[in-house]
Amino acid sequence: MELQNTIGTECQFVVFKLGNEEYGVPITQVKEINRLLTTTKVPRSPMFVEGIINLRGQIIPIIDMKKRFELPLTEYTGEARIIVIQMGSHTFGVEVDSVSEVLRITSSSIEPAPHIVCSVDAKYITGVAKVGERLLILLDLDRLLSDEEKAELIDLKEETA
Repeated sequence: MELQNTIGTECQFVVFKLGNEEYGVPITQVKEINRLLTTTKVPRSPMFVEGIINLRGQIIPIIDMKKRFELPLTEYTGEARIIVIQMGSHTFGVEVDSVSEVLRITSSSIEPAPHIVCSVDAKYITGVAKVGERLLILLDLDRLLSDEEKAELIDLKEETA
């Protein structure tokens, strides 16, 4: 998702935490937010895939965002959530520490992603939003998975269906 720097343009983002950092994803790609569910482990799945869940009859692969971004692994608490994401015709979930809010952010408060950004690879980042004293790392969900990884998740989903 490319963010245009058109002054006055406003987008909504679902804000979540991983460790001490806050991230935002476009609300247009979020289907729903659920409490953490027990996943079923699948052999030979990519290391960042926590497993799969059955969500109202639909098998959904679950990505652990800490593993995906190679962040320190900590136990998830009661605040942890699964954000169900729609990417094209595919649905998957991402595990996060907590979801705090939905924010409207104007394009004028979004800066391009610096080349060296905290502990998350810059290829996943669309920009950094300044919200008061806070900085939100805005993620590009379309870049979260490579084409090969998307194909692996689709195969994983089909094998278990």
